[in-house]
Amino acid sequence: MTSNAIPAVPALRALAALLTLSCAGSLAQAQTPPAEPADPVAALVGRLDLERYKATVKGLTQFGDRRQGTERNRKALDWIEAQLKAGGCTNTERLQYLYTEPARRTPGTPQPARAGGPAGQGGSTLFGQRGPTGVNTDPLAQPDERLRQLNAEPTPEGTSQRENVYCTKVGSSRPDEMYIVGAHMDGIGFGEAANDDGSGTALVMELARIFSLPGVQTERSIRFVLWNNEETGLQGASAYVAQRKGLQGLEMPKGSGLYPEPKWLGMIQHDMMMFDHGMPVAKLDASGKPVLDAKGQPVYAPPKEQRAEADVNIEYQSDSKYAEGAAKLAWAFRAANDRYATRYPAAVGFHMTNTDSTPFMNEVPAISLRENERGQQIGAGWNPHWHQPTDLYASYSDKDFLLGLNAAQTTLAAIAQLTGAKFKN
Repeated sequence: MTSNAIPAVPALRALAALLTLSCAGSLAQAQTPPAEPADPVAALVGRLDLERYKATVKGLTQFGDRRQGTERNRKALDWIEAQLKAGGCTNTERLQYLYTEPARRTPGTPQPARAGGPAGQGGSTLFGQRGPTGVNTDPLAQPDERLRQLNAEPTPEGTSQRENVYCTKVGSSRPDEMYIVGAHMDGIGFGEAANDDGSGTALVMELARIFSLPGVQTERSIRFVLWNNEETGLQGASAYVAQRKGLQGLEMPKGSGLYPEPKWLGMIQHDMMMFDHGMPVAKLDASGKPVLDAKGQPVYAPPKEQRAEADVNIEYQSDSKYAEGAAKLAWAFRAANDRYATRYPAAVGFHMTNTDSTPFMNEVPAISLRENERGQQIGAGWNPHWHQPTDLYASYSDKDFLLGLNAAQTTLAAIAQLTGAKFKN
């Protein structure tokens, strides 16, 4: 046979069969849906991104301190709702309630007590020296003229309407059961409320986006809520409890498979997530001598850098009706942090005060996540930006934002486990 002879028929048939098998395999591979990761929780946690978290906090600060009742507060609510929808959590709703602004106080009079205890509660010196605490009520204390003008509008006197905004990830097999994941979007102090509570609000918004990604499915429902009026006494969360607790687990309309208010399984609040620099230490001048105040006493302030021992504080209230269930929930979050968080550990405590989980704690197991222990460390002035004009995006470093992201990893992992999340890449 010459070199250019036609191949034998059996050889052609074998080649054709090989090509057919190859094409069929490629087609089958193209049509096969993406496989679920070996650990869907880790895959979901991996979708969190530091720069995206920072950008969400930054976006919130464009509305200044977002003081309740003001136009900047309403614009922030609209922006949050638009971001939730853009992230895929499209079934947004508003819960409306009435709030009466107290009569204006003359300068120098004490602030009224908040629900759950007075502002600045705690502050034991058990952990060392105290730093100054309080609420800045002077708009002129803000040196940035642009921000001063943005925050100029006061809250209106009298009674007027307020709103919370929320969206829901509907469970695939147990839509009648739900975990509530929340943070408060309002602030005070005439700054940008970047940490209190832009850090918690951004966390909740990022979790809503990730749980709304294509391919993500949960057995139980998750509601992502941004509360209003936290700073005036938890009125937004209290209104939600009053209006919605009696609707839990009711199918509406009957036989529809729709549950406007699924049964509450747990409530998780996020309030101040980024600043854990440690206890205040004496400030020193250029010569190394302690700086003294007008009374000749040393001035104390927290260190400038995030401390190596920074952690996420997970708290429940030991004397609440559902303390046992709340403790179990808190330790489930601690276990999720141990397994899935990448930088900072978590600590569990039993003293939860002055945040939006308080109105829930006698209705359902409720916990809060914070940067510091509420009753001891925050009340002792461990965060100098708390309710101050310096609560600005620019006041925090990447180490601070990483603590907030670490809290997001903790909650995302725990909620994914509790709701039976699945994720196909």
